[in-house]
Amino acid sequence: MLKPLLILFFPALTLLGCASVPLVTSPRPREGIPGIYHRVEKGQTLWRISKMYGLDLDELVSANRIPDATNIEPGQLIFIPQRKPAQAFYGEPKSEDFIWPLKGRVIAGFGQSTKNTINKGVNIQAYDGAEVVASRSGKVVFRSLSFADYGKTIIIDHGDGFSTVYAMNSELLVNLGEQVRKGSVIARVGSKEGSGKYGYLHFQIRKGYSSQNPYFYLP
Repeated sequence: MLKPLLILFFPALTLLGCASVPLVTSPRPREGIPGIYHRVEKGQTLWRISKMYGLDLDELVSANRIPDATNIEPGQLIFIPQRKPAQAFYGEPKSEDFIWPLKGRVIAGFGQSTKNTINKGVNIQAYDGAEVVASRSGKVVFRSLSFADYGKTIIIDHGDGFSTVYAMNSELLVNLGEQVRKGSVIARVGSKEGSGKYGYLHFQIRKGYSSQNPYFYLP
């Protein structure tokens, strides 16, 4: 549904890195696949790890056969495939990480069927009026008080091919074209009808116009 709005966004930016990261050589290297192991640190996400080593996120997920990103924990070893011997890690990328836009309980996960449709993000339940913050810095490129079934909706373009969607709000606190910083308040959560003790935020992370699993990006 959001696809037509996002096709024209996002020139890609090259992500470079500078800081070192912990490396652990594999005690049992995968047969036929050269590589090393990375030990997950607190707060690291699969997306962040993929950028450290210059890998595509999908490649990292496939190499590790990860069905559920919520199982990634500090201390876990992640296999980093090396396509050629000269390949080396790139270090900590300078790009900004994503944060959770709201403190609350996830009541519908990515890929779940809700109301006969596949959820393209996560639904986070919270008290009506709870503050919604920008998951990452960027520019407000879409703002609607009544966007189809999504209600009051904001889309932020992060300038590197990624955007985030914040829907089902009770109030929008930023304007179209406004630059917002990561962690700044942009909306208030609430039920679509504006009544009831609890509401929920529908949150998406999109690469181009393709929905991503938020758990790969959120700490």
